[in-house]
Amino acid sequence: MTSLRLYQLPRQCLRWAGYRTLSTYTLRDAVQRGAPIDVHPEVQDALAHGQPVVALETTIVTHGMPYPTNLTTARSVEKNVRANEAIPATIGLIQGRVKIGLRPAELERLADVETNTDVVKVSRRDIGATIALKKDGGTTCSATLIFAVLAGIKVFATGGLGGVHRGGENTMDVSADLHELSRCSVGLVSAGVKSILDIGRTLEYLETLGVPVVSYGETNDFPAFYTRKSGFKSPWQVSDPASAARILHSQQQLGMSNGTLFAVPIPEKYEAVGQKLQESVEVALAEAEQKGINRLGKEATPWLLKRVGELTEGKSLASNVALIENTARVGARIAKAYSQLAKDMGMSGPQTDNDMSRSEISTSALTLLQSTSEGADKASTHSPPNKPAGRLVVVGASAIDITSQANTDDPSVSLHSTVPGTVTTSLGGVARNMAEAAHRMLTSASSALEDATVLVSPIGRDAFGKMLVNETEQLGMRSDGFLHVNDGRTAVCNMVLDGSGGLTGGVADMDIVQSVSATQVLDIIRVHEPKIIAVDGNLGEDTVQAIVEHSTREDIQVFFEPTSVVKSTRVLPAVKASIDTLNGNRPPIAYISPNILELSSIYQAVRTNDLTAHDAWWRIIDDMAVGSEFRLDLEHLARRDACETNRDKGTLSFLVNDGVAQMAINLLPFFQHIIIKCGQLGVIVVFRAEKGSPWSQERTNIRSRQVVAHGKTGQSLVLKHYPARLLDVSSIVNVTGAGDSLVGSLLASLVQAPRSFQDSAELDRIVGIAQKAAIATLQSRLAVAPSLSTLFQLRM
Repeated sequence: MTSLRLYQLPRQCLRWAGYRTLSTYTLRDAVQRGAPIDVHPEVQDALAHGQPVVALETTIVTHGMPYPTNLTTARSVEKNVRANEAIPATIGLIQGRVKIGLRPAELERLADVETNTDVVKVSRRDIGATIALKKDGGTTCSATLIFAVLAGIKVFATGGLGGVHRGGENTMDVSADLHELSRCSVGLVSAGVKSILDIGRTLEYLETLGVPVVSYGETNDFPAFYTRKSGFKSPWQVSDPASAARILHSQQQLGMSNGTLFAVPIPEKYEAVGQKLQESVEVALAEAEQKGINRLGKEATPWLLKRVGELTEGKSLASNVALIENTARVGARIAKAYSQLAKDMGMSGPQTDNDMSRSEISTSALTLLQSTSEGADKASTHSPPNKPAGRLVVVGASAIDITSQANTDDPSVSLHSTVPGTVTTSLGGVARNMAEAAHRMLTSASSALEDATVLVSPIGRDAFGKMLVNETEQLGMRSDGFLHVNDGRTAVCNMVLDGSGGLTGGVADMDIVQSVSATQVLDIIRVHEPKIIAVDGNLGEDTVQAIVEHSTREDIQVFFEPTSVVKSTRVLPAVKASIDTLNGNRPPIAYISPNILELSSIYQAVRTNDLTAHDAWWRIIDDMAVGSEFRLDLEHLARRDACETNRDKGTLSFLVNDGVAQMAINLLPFFQHIIIKCGQLGVIVVFRAEKGSPWSQERTNIRSRQVVAHGKTGQSLVLKHYPARLLDVSSIVNVTGAGDSLVGSLLASLVQAPRSFQDSAELDRIVGIAQKAAIATLQSRLAVAPSLSTLFQLRM
């Protein structure tokens, strides 16, 4: 009787009594209780800002398809979600940790069932055991629904829903998917229920559970997985994403906790083969009953699907892939419509009333909260993980960016008082941004490159330092390169914006970067001995010089990112120290990536320090044989429009009129490859190609925007312009980090293919990828766009 009274109490009273329903128990609650949940930064960012997200299951990866078709399909499904302007959140368990949004390496791990034979199928009943025993697991519909509603994801796309098995009226064999759908407020998009099930009884049971069933198409026919019609009708029918979204939104407004099934028929071209597939389904079901397979519980469905595949000689697999890709497309469209509807109705930010989303608590804030309560000495005991040697070392600044934006532009508000607004934190720092961009792209290329990037950066033993370590590890990046400074403050950049987003002031506390000694950095570099080291201009001149000298001795390429006009010349002492050893093949700096102002600053400093008066400089310039023909070709190039599709951007006349080409050529004895970032005018690369490289066969081609001169000693001088890619200005969210993402992308390419600049086609490819990386970051609120993890697949 007491239990009955408690059950009848209002929800608020249940909270006070310590009882929580899944719809009221939030991700914040789970994380604060120490639940092992990792939300992919891209998914977190999308949910926090009300962008469309689609949950995806992983049982189909681990138990539904053979390898490597399962991996190819999973990637294709994510791609289809993105193509329809939503963010995929593939859910699974890795070593007992729930992953809401899988990184490429994690998806590969679950998909490789031939090697990872212990991966388990995870339904509601299996979640606790899988976590406790630190197992890998593929989530079924029921488990995926649980984690989706916990994270605040409103739409989940899958192949087929579970249901009542044939003979279920006697065996009571009913999938947990149905009960979970009755208590998780998510729109589940599927091709009906699996055709091996009793579809009629499944629909009856869904009615009993109060789950709306909606056919998505021109009729209310309920699909049967491989076929477009099952012989049963759905009580409701919609034919567009907006209508589906309104159903979900109406239930959300009323606080209803049940989900909705949207049944999407398989594409018509698979209908004919679907009829034959169903015949094989019936044969497989008969065999399962004869062999007792139908009594094996959760193992029955994978066996049946595999057997159907054998009977149909693989034709069922093609249909299976097609229907999953189709539901992903539809799911993304519904998610997008729901997101837009929520915005139109004035629901700012997240898609649900999830506590974590409503207050926009990021992973950063949670880790900061945890770190400050765990004691001040945790960072000092942080031990480097057992990782392989890094192939790329990035040295320089890591920082916490704090942005404060007022809610008003009213000038009457006193500047000497606080005003209502928002305060957000994110990770920043030039070296850190470059390292994250490179890491994301290398990881997307291959799981073998997941630990290829090492970030070497100083942090204080303070809360911000702990935050940097925790957040870096959450991103899947290495943290063993952080240098803990006992009496230093972690770098912080605090910006104050007005209501329109204009900068009104701020404070940058970056002194700790200057405290890094050359000895500390070289100790880490010697452990890894990478093929390339990237250095940002925040480092002191002595440290930069020591890195360059070590790299010259050990044949390691150095990539210098100037960072700013003021800091751009910090590389010149290293150049000056090595000038006596200059030769035609190996300048002290392999790559440098200035903008036009930084290029001019470096050039003027070189002239002021008489570096261009040195005999070695004259010899190299003379060897390049830059004559009248080259200058004439350059003038022809300067007449070209900076952007072929937008003449408003003007021409390339700045190459000659502003002396950009002349300055770059005069710096080539010191920097072998110069990548000039020209903003909306594109990218210019100027470099000396090696003797015998494919460039020796190339000629000037103004149409291809390249000018080539062949030197006396067999080297080639190349100047090439890459127009800026078209971008709607209104889609730009944040200009911070776009240049760092471009450089990080180039670093990732050079790690895999060190000779990329020596071949015209390869150079075009990697610069094109780098420009896409920069655009992705321009459209992200973060300093590095999380989409770099999945947008680009680099070639090994």
